[in-house]
This record gives sequence, structure tokens and C-alpha cells, in this order.
Amino acid sequence: MSTISHILIEAADPAPSERLWEALGISDRLQVRTSEAEPDGFRGFTVSLVVPGPSDVDALMDTAQAADATVTDPASRSLWGYGGAVRSADGTSVTFASSSKKDSGAATGVLERLILQLGVDDVASTRTFYTAQGLSVGTSYGKRYVEFETGSVTLTAVRRKTVAKVAGVDPTSSGAHRMAIVGGIGPLTDPDGFVWESLEA
Repeated sequence: MSTISHILIEAADPAPSERLWEALGISDRLQVRTSEAEPDGFRGFTVSLVVPGPSDVDALMDTAQAADATVTDPASRSLWGYGGAVRSADGTSVTFASSSKKDSGAATGVLERLILQLGVDDVASTRTFYTAQGLSVGTSYGKRYVEFETGSVTLTAVRRKTVAKVAGVDPTSSGAHRMAIVGGIGPLTDPDGFVWESLEA
């Protein structure tokens, strides 16, 4: 199985992003490097933290705001559960979600999954591309959603507008994604311009 080692977020000033990832307890899987490239608008992906219950979502939202993240979608109930979203100082969209709508107690501090969700033009084409690179599909819903088995960072692909809607941001943008995926299939660039780097690099 090809796995993702970590995600590299690029920022003009890495310090605020590093503080946020540290506060959220994911700095082992999200790292930051300096880049002067400045995208305009949505960066085309989200980092999603899946937790047991609404109290965990609320706790993470509070932690993120304390680390200077901006709320883009206040936490609320929906058909699928409970969740909210913030934007980091470098422009990365971060979502927090639980499939449970009801609290069973205080926040647990447990992170069930860390997901890198790519917003793509054509989910089926993305699935074909990545399976050709050796990634195994875990879950797939036709042209709407695909999830790959990539270890401690789960890679998924959804339509770009859908990803932006969940993050509470406008889907339009221009410029670089300012993000690289570090793992076993790099180096390469996928059809939507997302870059993979090798572990050796």
C-alpha cells in the first residue's frame, strides 16, 4: 500500500500555521515551508479532522480560533452529522466533523481520522489517475467521491465546488495550491495540479 507520510503547507510566514497545527495536535502530519507564491481565493483542498462527537468539534473550533484561525463555517448540525470549518493564516481550509449529532459527554480529545480532501474537476478521472499510480481505493461513489487507502493521512477526492461549500468559502481561485503531498508515489503532479514529492526529497 502506498502511504502519505505528511502534507507540506507553503506559507510566506510559516510561524502562524505551525502554531495552529501544533495546537490541533497534527504537526507530525502537517508541516510548513516558506513560499512566496500567493494564491488568490480557495486553495483547492481541505484538511479535515474527524472526531467522535460534537463536543470534540466545538473544542477544536475553539482551539483553532485561539491560534488565530478564522471561522468560515460555524459549527452546526447537518444531515450527515455535526461540523464546522476555519481558515488558517496561510489560507488553508480546515474542517472539523463528527458523524454524531448528539453529545455523549465532554470532549474526548480523540482524533479518529485526518483527511486530505482534494477538490477536483472530474472525480472519475482522478480515481483512474491515482489507481494507475498504485493507490488502492477504499470507498467510491461513482463520479461524486473517492477515498484511497493511504495510511495515517487519508486521501479523498470530491468535486471542487462541494469541497469549497463544506469549507464555507468561494470555490474560485487562481495561482498555486501551495501544498505538496509527501509519500510513496512521488514525485508527480496530478491532473488538477496537486504535487507529490518523494520522501527522499
